[in-house]
Amino acid sequence: MIETTPTDPSSHIYISQRLRLHYVDWGNAGAEPVILLHGGRDHCRNWDWVARDLCRDYHVIAPDLRGHGDSQWSPDGSYSLPVHIYDLAQLIHQQDLAPVTIIAHSFGGHIALRYAGIYPETVKKLVVIEGLGLPASVAEALAAMPVDARIRDWIDAQRTLAARQPRKYASINEALERMQAENSHLSAARARHLTVHGVSQNEDGTYSWKFDNYVRSIFPVDISTEQLRQLWARIACPTLLIHGNESWAEHPVKSGMADWFPDARVIDYDRAGHWVHHDRHDDFMADVRNFLTD
Repeated sequence: MIETTPTDPSSHIYISQRLRLHYVDWGNAGAEPVILLHGGRDHCRNWDWVARDLCRDYHVIAPDLRGHGDSQWSPDGSYSLPVHIYDLAQLIHQQDLAPVTIIAHSFGGHIALRYAGIYPETVKKLVVIEGLGLPASVAEALAAMPVDARIRDWIDAQRTLAARQPRKYASINEALERMQAENSHLSAARARHLTVHGVSQNEDGTYSWKFDNYVRSIFPVDISTEQLRQLWARIACPTLLIHGNESWAEHPVKSGMADWFPDARVIDYDRAGHWVHHDRHDDFMADVRNFLTD
């Protein structure tokens, strides 16, 4: 029997590598599970509009990545892809969610794609919004650098971040202005919701974003492009790749990356940037529902 869904999610904690990581659960524990995975410098309440729609028919869970939202920060400032994949694997394992559908955005999409290539038998369907990784020009420039230079740059970046203090905003409205500057497509109400859930109040009464500044750092050593291609080729489930035509992100078809998947389809959205699920919410939800029930 499927439970009645709540109007707001309940908060929960799970443990991964000794970190207390937070997720929200939208109810319907007897329904098919769906994980919503946010991107970098974001938080799980980014998904509230998507979750409220899907929780009528699915058991929706949205975690905060380590160092984000209400999840604990890594003591050593480590936010490499492998540790994020481990966190996702632990959530699915501990909550017995497999086979699970994953809907993921940006950096969360990159995590989900790698997880699905490592554990293809555990993922039923996959929706990735602009989550193919760094633009090809950036990835190629990094790959062309000698490994010693990459690691030296990373060390310098870590030292810079160690000296960087979280920016303080005098009020919620001041933080809201920053949110609106980041995405001009957001309505005022949606931008305020994302801001309220994305900041915490400091002891002096000011506000700062919840994410750890160390999440900005790009780990210097990663798998090769060919290894990534091999990993994505292992993804066994139907995959929907979403792209906003006003975004900076790599286009799945034009980049050739869509061909790396055994079963992938691509949908482009005009009048949408990097946050397609906000910019074209109704159309996005219609396409996602069609994909999930196909």
